[in-house]
Amino acid sequence: MGTSKRYANAVDRRMDARIVEKIMRSGQPLGLTEEELQLDIYPLTRDPQPGTVKAWVRYPSASIQLEALAVAWTPRAVAIRWAGPDGADHRAWVWASAVER
Repeated sequence: MGTSKRYANAVDRRMDARIVEKIMRSGQPLGLTEEELQLDIYPLTRDPQPGTVKAWVRYPSASIQLEALAVAWTPRAVAIRWAGPDGADHRAWVWASAVER
């Protein structure tokens, strides 16, 4: 028996979603520390209408790239917000180089 080419993409998307959900349930996202952010040195910009970005986020079990909202940033880091698998808001500061518009 072979695989169903008709449904292969749908099955792949469901499996990817399950993997991302499992990673998100593994614990809180690992954001940047206060020492890494250096908010006392770099100017902070907040956006009243956050834009959608793709960002790499570290979790205890793995790193994943996901769609998020960029709510604030400095020249070196971006504060992002996204919905977790349970619908709860997740937030983290990530390096600016981990974010794509």
